[in-house]
Amino acid sequence: VNSFEQLCINYANERLQQQFNWDIFKSEQVEYEAEGIEWQYIEFTDNKDCLALIDAKPMGVMHVLNEESSLQAGTDDKFLDKVKANHQANKYFDA
Repeated sequence: VNSFEQLCINYANERLQQQFNWDIFKSEQVEYEAEGIEWQYIEFTDNKDCLALIDAKPMGVMHVLNEESSLQAGTDDKFLDKVKANHQANKYFDA
């Protein structure tokens, strides 16, 4: 079972990995193409779909959690129901 603290740590790591991928792979390859420099495309895993599950507005897990925890009538079950309803088909979601 993943704790909220571990989710936040994992999310931060994934966000940093995405920034690294952008800085090292995507932006450099775009620049090489623009300058006509010969290069070989580098395959890398893009974690944007995983990050969208967590932070996409308005129904990413963090936004739903924020919304549900702000409501007086908010409950864990309502939070889980909303997340399941919005992300059941997402390959990164399992509940």
